[in-house]
Amino acid sequence: MLSQSDIFTLNKGDVVDHFLIVRKCELRTSKTNKQFLALELADKSISLNSNMFESFEEIYTKVKVGDVVKVKGAIDDYQGSPQIKVKLIRPAKLSDDVTTMDFLAKSKRDMSEMRKEFFDRADKISNLRLHTLIKNIFTEDNFAKYSSAPAGKSWHHSYIGGLLEHTLEIIKICDLMCDFHPEINRDLLICGAMLHDFGKIEELSFETGFEYTDKGKLVGHIVISAILVNQKIEEIKDFPEDLKNCLIHLILSHQGKLEYASPVVPKTLEAIALYQADELSAKVNAYKNALTTEMKTDNKWTKFLSLASTDLFSHGINPEIENQINKSLFD
Repeated sequence: MLSQSDIFTLNKGDVVDHFLIVRKCELRTSKTNKQFLALELADKSISLNSNMFESFEEIYTKVKVGDVVKVKGAIDDYQGSPQIKVKLIRPAKLSDDVTTMDFLAKSKRDMSEMRKEFFDRADKISNLRLHTLIKNIFTEDNFAKYSSAPAGKSWHHSYIGGLLEHTLEIIKICDLMCDFHPEINRDLLICGAMLHDFGKIEELSFETGFEYTDKGKLVGHIVISAILVNQKIEEIKDFPEDLKNCLIHLILSHQGKLEYASPVVPKTLEAIALYQADELSAKVNAYKNALTTEMKTDNKWTKFLSLASTDLFSHGINPEIENQINKSLFD
């Protein structure tokens, strides 16, 4: 069982004597025409770049992406970003008792609780054909993959169980929108929320790290999901054509814009609700994680984040602590 401090908690100058997983390992050439080894090393808290300029030839032949290694060195800084200044690296041994799963971030939510929440909500789908479709797709084997998958490689819900956590957030948002707007077909929208990202179990690999599969790069989770749902619908007798088209439209349009890889833009009430719910869940999670990982000093601003197209501000107010203070003042 791995027991070591998270790399994220270390500051410049702190000693690194950790088992880490190799996310990148490649030879590069410097401006002075000297070769060096460019590494990306990670634990479950953060992934950091590191360069080796000496005695790297043997390491390059011994390790590959996905391997666990023992690293000795120190936290350094390069242009404002932390990196590991490596002194020694060796491959992990069987006697070290570490596995790649020790280095994959996991959802903080209880998995059995999320499973129950998912299937309890699925059981409330009153449309018989949609209920049958969900039951036929979320078999034990499929749900095991679904509940283990991350929702993304790095931007949002990028941890084991992240896809299920993300989906449950979207379902709650969609249910709330249906309470506000009874014109929305609740069963259709919830079914779309459950299925829209199902293709990510084939788009992403998540055994040793989070990477796109060949199928993920060539086809993408939107099309993978749409094809699977269409196939499963064909197995259900007398499934209405309009219902099928509207459900597949939810999947195809859930990223909202053509430039965001949606083949079509949202054209129904349910589709626009799903798109906005997906955006809200993803963006809040991504921004929250960025504020956590990008701010280790007293600075209130993160660095510029290309995926957010801005830097982010943290007001530093913890509601729980503030409530405790208020309670002590007025008690």
